[in-house]
Amino acid sequence: MRLIFMALGKRKPLQEELFIPTAKLSTGPGHPFYSKLNEVLGQAQFDKYVEHLCAPYYQDGGRPGIPPGVYFRMLLIGYFEGLDGQRGIAWRCADNLALRSFLGIGLTEATPVHASMSVIRRRLPELVFDKVFVFVLSLLEQQGLLRGKTVAIDATTLEANAAMKSIVRKDSGEDWKQYLQGLAQAEGIEQPTEADLRRLDRGRKDKKVSNQQWASPTDPDSRIAKMKDGRTHLAYKAEHAMDLESETIVATTVTFADKSDPASAPATLSLAEANLVLAGSRTEIAEAVLDKGYHDNEWLANLAARGVRSY
Repeated sequence: MRLIFMALGKRKPLQEELFIPTAKLSTGPGHPFYSKLNEVLGQAQFDKYVEHLCAPYYQDGGRPGIPPGVYFRMLLIGYFEGLDGQRGIAWRCADNLALRSFLGIGLTEATPVHASMSVIRRRLPELVFDKVFVFVLSLLEQQGLLRGKTVAIDATTLEANAAMKSIVRKDSGEDWKQYLQGLAQAEGIEQPTEADLRRLDRGRKDKKVSNQQWASPTDPDSRIAKMKDGRTHLAYKAEHAMDLESETIVATTVTFADKSDPASAPATLSLAEANLVLAGSRTEIAEAVLDKGYHDNEWLANLAARGVRSY
């Protein structure tokens, strides 16, 4: 038996060299998925397509922004890596060598920051994002990955960028504190203290807040809703339709958080059908898989009239 002795390695403080030859920079092995995806996007002339699509929303001259091809690749990274914030996407792209290669950004170049992503998101209309979505669906169709016969529809709540403390009464414009002060004065407390207001708030019998009576002044489209973890927040409802065979998302819609599933599902299903047509698919949706929240007699009858079986 041959024994191999190994000494204990010790971590040393990092001391960067002042000058490093480019040939010595580590490039990493790359990522097979992103390398193949870049190959597919390159063959489809994705960068040329999105640049032409975004050109009307930019002006000639000035400092160049993030190239559209890089921006939409960053959004793809956010989806594939499970990152729901632009700050997290920007950090991951700056930190990962494989993602830098996917974006086409060299080791000596700076990656886009989250603030620049926010500027582009506000600059481009929703129509541009819809067209890029359909373009990607068409690539899946060309590769034989899009089926579309059976789709599953489901929804979730997304927390809005607005605080519950900021809501005001629709009838009077009073905020929550002013509302409590009115209740206190109605009970004979002319100059209520903060302690009085907290005690009054805790002792109220009806502690529910209604979307018919309250709204956010900064985000009036958001609605008061209970999140999946039981907390109450201002939120939106995001609904998506997914091709069950290929696990491809074929449609997404965002609507009011207090809208019922049977009321929002028809728009999502119609959008899924339209996206399949725009992507060049000849397959028609024949089956819809829904949870019990969608089992409304009128909605199911509507599906049957359209020739779609529901499960």
